[in-house]
Amino acid sequence: MTSTESAAEPQLVPLNAIFSTDFVEILVPVTTANTMDEVAAAVAYHSEGRRVRALPHPKVVVHEGRTLPGHMTVAEAGIGALDHVSVEYDTTRTLEETP
Repeated sequence: MTSTESAAEPQLVPLNAIFSTDFVEILVPVTTANTMDEVAAAVAYHSEGRRVRALPHPKVVVHEGRTLPGHMTVAEAGIGALDHVSVEYDTTRTLEETP
């Protein structure tokens, strides 16, 4: 394996995360190749329908005050290990409007 190949491999990035109005912050393992849509789903899995009521809106990831596009990867967003992210409902859209 060359150093170029190893650099392209996804790396584990554990994130401190909180979902919407949940009161429990969780540690979520994601990789540098995961998209924000995948991160949002991973975070929501632990809260939505358990401690937070599921809503008919798409979810967005917020990192350092920026709402990140769903197609952006963890690496592209510059999110590092143990960074804090929050996942919120985008109440301006419904799931039917999501591409």
